[in-house]
Amino acid sequence: MEKIIIVEDDKIIREELQSFLGRYGYEVVVPRELENIVEFILKENSDLVLLDINLPIYDGYYICREIRKKSEVPIIIVTSRDSDMDELMSMNLGADDFVTKPYNTQILLARIAALLKRSNNKTTSNNILNYKNLQLNLSNAKITCNNKEAELTKNEVKILSYLMNHQGQIVSRDLLMEYLWSTDYFVDDSTLTVNITRLRKKLEEIGIENVIETRRGLGYIMP
Repeated sequence: MEKIIIVEDDKIIREELQSFLGRYGYEVVVPRELENIVEFILKENSDLVLLDINLPIYDGYYICREIRKKSEVPIIIVTSRDSDMDELMSMNLGADDFVTKPYNTQILLARIAALLKRSNNKTTSNNILNYKNLQLNLSNAKITCNNKEAELTKNEVKILSYLMNHQGQIVSRDLLMEYLWSTDYFVDDSTLTVNITRLRKKLEEIGIENVIETRRGLGYIMP
């Protein structure tokens, strides 16, 4: 069951939306207070957010911007504001769609379904990273090459995926440690060295050598 968070301060609209989406099989979550709304949304790990702009404490623009710093969860702005500038600002801040009130509930439902479908397809494709003959599957933490495979630890997956996403670029050790730390895996300098060594060994086991190059004094690169 897909989870949708409704961030709306109008009680009547909020309850109508909650009831309507519930009838169509969605799990609907409504925050009780809006003071820590960004943290609430990130913690809930929902599939989609319906977000109003005119809110107490923080407006929808701020919430959208803060969510986008840490999450790619689909966001639909649902608001009574109907100017082109409001829509443009919402999209520039990372919203995926913009719906004005009053809206046709069936059209809103169709937009939700379409956005969730695109998001699910994107997630599936984003689970696989490729570099030459090397494939990293983020969903099962395995690397494969020419029918050989090896399983990676969480830190090794994070390191390899970061380097693969920055192919051809030198990534400093400090940047790697900062990235790992930001994703809840504390790593110091010596631990990073151990992880890189183990990762290289696993790559060699499936027939890939010298794929992670050391640039002395600069960092690492997958050329």
